[in-house]
Amino acid sequence: MADSDTPRPAPLLLPDAIHQAVKPGTALLRLETTHSRTGILDGAWWPRSRDVATELPALIKALTEYLGPITRVGLDAGAWDGLPTRLVIADRVVHIDSDPVGDDTALITRGRADLFALLVVPPDTAPDAARTAMARAVRADNVTRAAQLLVAPLGDPDPGPEADRRR
Repeated sequence: MADSDTPRPAPLLLPDAIHQAVKPGTALLRLETTHSRTGILDGAWWPRSRDVATELPALIKALTEYLGPITRVGLDAGAWDGLPTRLVIADRVVHIDSDPVGDDTALITRGRADLFALLVVPPDTAPDAARTAMARAVRADNVTRAAQLLVAPLGDPDPGPEADRRR
């Protein structure tokens, strides 16, 4: 069998140039064009701080460029410094819901019901750990919950569903 016939596993991390460019304030998205969104997460966001009014506008503007108008954001109130009920971003009202989703997840709603889930990397996360968690979150075959992505060791290629069962 020729080398070209040997299946290669999908790369775990982003290409080096992109991987190194990921820093606080970055969002990575995997916007699937099919209706079969099989992964648990649609992207990842690494805010610089826990101040929603400072951090959310840039994320919403970036998402709006690709998804269209964002109507709601669900965040865990305990994870943020003051959670307003709405923000005006680019002349549009975005409703902020206090959801018990966990501090590691943001739920983004486009229109009335199209929901996207993002891993939220804590602002104080070490750069290598943040980049790795974000790269894993945007993999199309990711079936690992946000909390497990954040605690998986760097050398662990995929904590997988077994990590969920152990907790």
